[in-house]
Amino acid sequence: MREARIGTAVIQLVQGDITQQDTEAIVNAANRSLRGGGGVDGAIHRAGGPQILEECKKLGGCETGDAKTTSGGRLKAKYVIHAVGPIYRGGKHGEAELLASAYRRSLEEAAAHNVTSIAFPSISTGAYGYPIEEASRIALETVMNQLPRFPGIKLVRFVLFTKNDLQVYETQLDKILASQQR
Repeated sequence: MREARIGTAVIQLVQGDITQQDTEAIVNAANRSLRGGGGVDGAIHRAGGPQILEECKKLGGCETGDAKTTSGGRLKAKYVIHAVGPIYRGGKHGEAELLASAYRRSLEEAAAHNVTSIAFPSISTGAYGYPIEEASRIALETVMNQLPRFPGIKLVRFVLFTKNDLQVYETQLDKILASQQR
């Protein structure tokens, strides 16, 4: 596990299963319908049970770059924050801004629910095809830049499914921290 302190908060990078996290909230890499899907989305809906889907149906979907919150159902997490990242289309269609917005809106939703700990997957890097090197930089920089706005959030954990994804995030974190020390 890699950690970095940002003000009063800690950012952690771990390999694991986001559905098993003991944080107050976990973030779902959701689709716009919020009706479940594959990858992280399907795993969260399966592990959390039908209550999450029932709550999602009442939310009326979610635009790309936005996030909405439901309970955690049967998960350890009290909340699931459903964030919709962009489908990668070459990087020339506002994808970076939309991805950053999905992370920013997730933190805003967490703060609105008085969450002190949150776990993120790598949004948009699975079926949506976002290159993980670029996506990890956007994710980490956005969270690190936004954390001072949310002093109640003390822990942000990035939960990466594969060892390779974890290594990419670790490399990006090291680059960002090194650039801040110059």
